[in-house]
Amino acid sequence: MAAKALAIAVIACALSAPTAAEIAPDILGVKSLDEPGAHWFWAHDVAFFNMADGRTYLHDADTGEMLGMLSTGIFYTKFETPDDYSMIYSPETYYSRHTRGERTDVVSFYDTRTLEVVDEVVIPSKRHSGLVNIGFNALTDNDRFLVIYNFSPAQSVSVVDVESRKFVSEIATPGCALTYAAGDASFMMMCGNGGLMTVELDDAGNEASRDRSEAFFDTQKDPVMEKPVRSGDMWYFVSFEGKIHEVDISGAGPAFSAPWSLTGSDEAGWRPGGIQLLGLHSGRNELAVLMHEGGPDSHKDPGADVWVYDLGRRERVRTIRLDAPAVSINITKDEEPLLLASRGEPVIDIYDFRSGAHLRSIEGVGQTPLYIQLP
Repeated sequence: MAAKALAIAVIACALSAPTAAEIAPDILGVKSLDEPGAHWFWAHDVAFFNMADGRTYLHDADTGEMLGMLSTGIFYTKFETPDDYSMIYSPETYYSRHTRGERTDVVSFYDTRTLEVVDEVVIPSKRHSGLVNIGFNALTDNDRFLVIYNFSPAQSVSVVDVESRKFVSEIATPGCALTYAAGDASFMMMCGNGGLMTVELDDAGNEASRDRSEAFFDTQKDPVMEKPVRSGDMWYFVSFEGKIHEVDISGAGPAFSAPWSLTGSDEAGWRPGGIQLLGLHSGRNELAVLMHEGGPDSHKDPGADVWVYDLGRRERVRTIRLDAPAVSINITKDEEPLLLASRGEPVIDIYDFRSGAHLRSIEGVGQTPLYIQLP
C-alpha cells in the first residue's frame, strides 16, 4: 500500500510540474522550396471518397519527406508546367456552395517556390471530369498555350494563353477527344475512327488549321488505350492486347509504323493494365509497362510486374517484380533513375529502375494518389 501511494504521488508531481520550458513554441512563416531535386515527384489525389477535396502532394523519393501540397478543387486531374518549371498551371473546378451552387472552372497559376496562388483565369465551365488521365490537358511545346479537354457531352477544347494569362477561345472538336502536345503550337486528339486529329493554333491561340489522319488501330478488334507516353517526337500508345503503336509527330502530320507486341507466344494471358500504366526513360531509351495476368476487359487491373523494353530493339530487357500491385507508375529522368509506383491507396513504392530493388515505401500520401507527375 505504501509503494502504491508513493507511485501515485510521483505521477501527480510529474503531471503538475511546469512544462512550458520543455516545449519550444512553433514559429509560423513561409518557406520557399529549392530547385526541384532529381527525385522529387507530385502525387495527384482525386480524393476518391470525398472528391470535392482534390489535392496534390509534393514528395522527395529519396527521403520520403512531403515538401508541399496544393488544394485543387473538385474531381482533380493534373497540372502542366513549362520546361523551366517556373509556374504551375492547374485546371480546377469549384462550386459556390462547395458541393453545389454555381460552378466555376479556372486555371490556377501557382508559384513553384512558395506554392501560393498568384493568378487565375476563368474558363468555360465544362472541363472534363474523370479519373486522372494524361490527355485531359496539355501545354503546347512552345510553353505558350494550355489546352483543356471539355465534355458536356459536346466535345471541345478550351485554349488559355499562359503568357498573357487570359482565356482565348473554345474550339469545337466533335468526334475527337483528349489533348496531346504535338508541336510548337499544336495538339492532337483521338478520334472515333481510330485516327488522330491535329489542331494548329495561330499566334493568338485561335485555330489556324486542323487535319485528321487515317486510322492507326482497329477500334473493334484491338483499340489502343488513351494513356500514351512521349519521348521527343514520338508518342507510344499501347493496345488492350499489348501491342505498342508508335506515332511520330516530327513531320507535317502524324506518321505510323507497324505495331509490335509486348508478349511472346509463351506469355498468353499477360496484358497491360492500370491507370498510368506506361513509363519512359528517354536517356536509356526504355519503356516500362505495368503488366498483369487477366482476361478481356481487365485493362484497369493493377500490375503485379513492370516489364521493361529496349525501344531500339523492341524487346524486353528485364522484369521488375513489385512488392505490391500498382495502378500507376513513372520514372525519374536522371542517370540513377527511380521507378515510382502508386498502389492506388496512400502508399508510393520506390524502386531502383535499373536493378528492380525495392528501396522504400512512402506512406500517408493523400487518399487515392492515382497519377504521378515529375517537376
